[in-house]
Amino acid sequence: MKNILKLKTGVLFLLALFSLNTNAQQASDIPLVYEQENSFFTSNHIEKRTYKILSFDELTPTSQLRNPLQWYNCNEAVNAFEDWEGRRNEIAGLIQQFGIGEKPAVSKDAIKARMDADTLIVDVTVNGKTLTLRSEIRYPQSGTPPYALMIGTSGISLPRQLLETRPLATMIFHEAQVNGYSQWQAQGKRGEYPFDMLYPHLKDNGAYSEWAWGLSRLIDGLQLLGEKVTKIDTQHIGVTGCSYAGKMALFCGAFDERIALTIAQEPGGGGAAAWRASRLLGNVESLERTDYNWFLESMKDNFSGDSLALMPYDHHELCAMVCPRALLVLGNTDYEWLADESALVSLREARKVWQHFGIQNRMGFSIMGGHPHCQLPKEQFPEVEAFIDRFLLGKEADTKNVQLFKP
Repeated sequence: MKNILKLKTGVLFLLALFSLNTNAQQASDIPLVYEQENSFFTSNHIEKRTYKILSFDELTPTSQLRNPLQWYNCNEAVNAFEDWEGRRNEIAGLIQQFGIGEKPAVSKDAIKARMDADTLIVDVTVNGKTLTLRSEIRYPQSGTPPYALMIGTSGISLPRQLLETRPLATMIFHEAQVNGYSQWQAQGKRGEYPFDMLYPHLKDNGAYSEWAWGLSRLIDGLQLLGEKVTKIDTQHIGVTGCSYAGKMALFCGAFDERIALTIAQEPGGGGAAAWRASRLLGNVESLERTDYNWFLESMKDNFSGDSLALMPYDHHELCAMVCPRALLVLGNTDYEWLADESALVSLREARKVWQHFGIQNRMGFSIMGGHPHCQLPKEQFPEVEAFIDRFLLGKEADTKNVQLFKP
């Protein structure tokens, strides 16, 4: 009898070990980054799910955050990773239709790129009109090309010593080349931005769809020229920004799968924070109190007040769109407006997607007070360094359980 029990125990142990090894193998097979802006459109699974434009009457109300793995208006949820790209595309469609407006696809034939010394210049020609993007690449003093690249949306607020001591190139996406910044005082207005010259039918777009479009065109230029010309490794591109640019970084990372690492610093409401959770807080950036140069004005008309329950997505799903790539969100509880209590709820829900696929070490958040806005304290250096080292530089670094919230 003892021998039989030993045998059964041994078999169960081997089965458990096999299961763990199988899961580990599956996780190791999940890509860290893609070569396409949207892998869904080059996938063999495209026939399984495509985004269906919804009428307002088809929206179903809920005050809770939906399971980000569950298809909209359906009891089915994604199980296998191969189906995630379809669900991710559905989230992208919902956010564009009801939140920020369309991020139009661009043919590679519409892109021309060149280097002028260390400045990348990208011309995008659509409908007979050309928009030009310029961005200087700053190369590191160490390492050898091709270099990993960190792109700052509007600027880089991360401390210099975290970047300049590493073999990491940097560049700035100058968003005004696409759509002007606004904090209730718009530079220009809808229909008059450079983006609108190319896409006049999208004049109602919010800035976040257009800024995400612009940053993707810079990546197009880098890919078109190649590493011998640019000295950039396009398999190791990161994006970061703080405050309104933290939102921008999050949207850019969510909507372009060529970005290996997204670091959204203090993005506040309209970024990582869920609108539904923010509504329950005090003086925070809520759906009714955000800058509508950044979003579709119809979002406010459709989902203000109790109508928020009808919104078919929330920002935990925007964060989840980054999966399976790496995401780190940084917060600051000293600033009530940033709604970091809401961000905590949102990020915990989003992280479940990475957990489901056994890759939770690719997603983390670090939220603490005791420092000025957009000035990262030394206490948060380790997690930022770990994510940069692991996901941009390919080094061993511990990102297993970065889940910090200190009011």
